[in-house]
Amino acid sequence: MSALPRGSTVRRDAGLYGYERALRRHGIEPIAGVDEAGRGACAGPLVAGAAILPAGKAGIVPGLADSKLLTEKARERCYEQVVKRALSWSVVVIGPEECDRLGMHVANVEALRRAVALLDLAPSYVLTDGFPVDGLGVPGLAVWKGDRVAACIAAASVLAKVTRDRLMCDLDADWPAYDFKTHKGYITDVHAAALAEHGPSPVHRMRFVNVRRAAGLEPAVPGAEEPAAG
Repeated sequence: MSALPRGSTVRRDAGLYGYERALRRHGIEPIAGVDEAGRGACAGPLVAGAAILPAGKAGIVPGLADSKLLTEKARERCYEQVVKRALSWSVVVIGPEECDRLGMHVANVEALRRAVALLDLAPSYVLTDGFPVDGLGVPGLAVWKGDRVAACIAAASVLAKVTRDRLMCDLDADWPAYDFKTHKGYITDVHAAALAEHGPSPVHRMRFVNVRRAAGLEPAVPGAEEPAAG
């Protein structure tokens, strides 16, 4: 991954569209943002989204922010606006079996790469959330808390989160005992109790220690740390 072009700076008060403006001042576009949802969940798919927003007013998405900071209704409204306004967007779904086979970090990087590759408008630059992603084929920058400070990453975050939440609601219909529609596969007290009572479902990720413990593949350890909800 590379840095911003020489001479480019993004002020702290530049707002959500500051990174894109800084890159466009150097003639760099299209600019894609990419982000994932579900990395910390112990059930369901990992989903990555990518988005290229147009310059100017057309690319300003009303209410856009990090998907985790938005209510469900606000995310849905932003999702519809991103789909409507984006020059190009994509979503990639990686199922729990592939997450188990690859491991979560590798699956996460692979999902982000696939999301960028699926854009029907090839980006000239890619902004990623938090850590660099190699193999994108174009220059890019990892932005700390990128889904809170870069519009295209926030848009990708909304695409990924809304898509995944919808999928988890579908899985809830197939596996109602786990209440996936409420916690979306993250570990909560309700989810932990369901795992203890019913054991893992086919959509749980067997690499997670709490899932393996519920399946009888790991000894119960009092006070052992569980995956964080989020």
